[in-house]
Amino acid sequence: MTETPRSTRAERRLSRARTVRRRRIALVATVFVVVLALVAGSAWWRLQGNISRIDVSGDLATDRPTAAAGPLNILLIGSDTRVEQDATDAEDLVGARSDTTLVVHLSADRSEVTVVSIPRDSMVRMPPNCDASVPKDEWPVQQFNAAFSLGGPACLINTVEADTGLYLNHFAVVDFTGFKGMVDALGGVPVCTPVAIDDEKAHLKLAAGTHVLNGTQALGYVRVRYTEGDGSDLGRIERQQAFLSSVVQEATRTSLLLRPDKLYGFLDAATKALTTDKQLSVGTMKDIATSVKDVGVENVAFVTVPVRTYPEDPNRVEWTEAADTLWQALLDDESVTKKTTSTPTASAKALTVSPADVPEVVIVNGTGVDGLAGQDAEMLRVQGFPQVLTGTTDERRDGVLVEYPPGQKEAARTVAAAFPGARLKRSSDTGSSIRVTVGPGSKAVVEVPNRLGSDPVPSPSITAPAAQSSIEARTADEDICS
Repeated sequence: MTETPRSTRAERRLSRARTVRRRRIALVATVFVVVLALVAGSAWWRLQGNISRIDVSGDLATDRPTAAAGPLNILLIGSDTRVEQDATDAEDLVGARSDTTLVVHLSADRSEVTVVSIPRDSMVRMPPNCDASVPKDEWPVQQFNAAFSLGGPACLINTVEADTGLYLNHFAVVDFTGFKGMVDALGGVPVCTPVAIDDEKAHLKLAAGTHVLNGTQALGYVRVRYTEGDGSDLGRIERQQAFLSSVVQEATRTSLLLRPDKLYGFLDAATKALTTDKQLSVGTMKDIATSVKDVGVENVAFVTVPVRTYPEDPNRVEWTEAADTLWQALLDDESVTKKTTSTPTASAKALTVSPADVPEVVIVNGTGVDGLAGQDAEMLRVQGFPQVLTGTTDERRDGVLVEYPPGQKEAARTVAAAFPGARLKRSSDTGSSIRVTVGPGSKAVVEVPNRLGSDPVPSPSITAPAAQSSIEARTADEDICS
């Protein structure tokens, strides 16, 4: 057998990666593209009335997380039932199924977008009978997708906010049945399945390979679960995202935008499939879409909440410790993709502040291993850092986080250069000090390029434990038919 040259395989992987990056915008791009097309289209003012809006504020918890200034979190829900066009109450969505739930995080500077898929089979804390007035420590553990069915968007918002700590600024419900009209208006949508599909429940039968699906077939495709893959919700999440992104690709083709008849038919179907909160106006959606229009696909990260089998039911899953790390990263407005790499980026350019001029450094041990902070502190002192204190925390966060007060970024870069893979973050909580929190997976201190003195850095005798379960965040992976 002739071996494929490495260069050819690499080019093929790169091609597949580019394809997937374009494909995985999913519901986020669906909403944004619709809004931008509405603004660009001459008939947008007639179509915007198709979008239903409901007020859920009266059903939300009174102790919601604090809204962060800058970042934006949007809850996107793929549902099987769309409210009537004249809907005025959230109860119109009760009973609908939430087949897909995404939390979309837009960074404060709008340079990155993180899309987190929450498996519907997750067992999480949920308000009993969707009554958010019940104290959270009394909430029972229930299956995640029950929240939307039992209490509509408000119950789902309360559940997500309580279990993640994130404040959700807006929500949008996209009805899958509405995609039938969108797909037909586009003249079909191409999909690729690596295996044959014969699903009686989804009323779909396809041979392995690429197909152009009409609206009815497309609806069956996004519902397939039991006769493709391992039957889990995780596989269906990938397939639904790929399908929805294919819709976006077809919708944004120049030929559609240049055909007023096709454009109106698509937008009419798309807007009829959309339900949002009262505050998510067309103007607000346009502003959001405009703010992220320059985000490259390499800065759009797709993550599925890390899960493992739920001990009490092998057909359900529970979130792992890595899920806590994921949600904390979004709370801190940190890059999920950069959190998973060990490549040191904090000192990529020349350091401008000498260790002697660095203000007080506080090393906080978040590993649970006694003596690690003291060891790191001595390794800094021998390099000329004059003031190094230590502390501990019960919080476990992988890697090293260097937090610095306003005006001290360059000094913080000098400190971070001693910690491979350290992440930098501006903070107003450190006083005048630079705080270094070392967690599981952190590496031993190294010499900084502009160190002082000639005494060797002591060899470490204490090491941090291995990193916790990793977050599988990526901007590209192999194509579904590879």
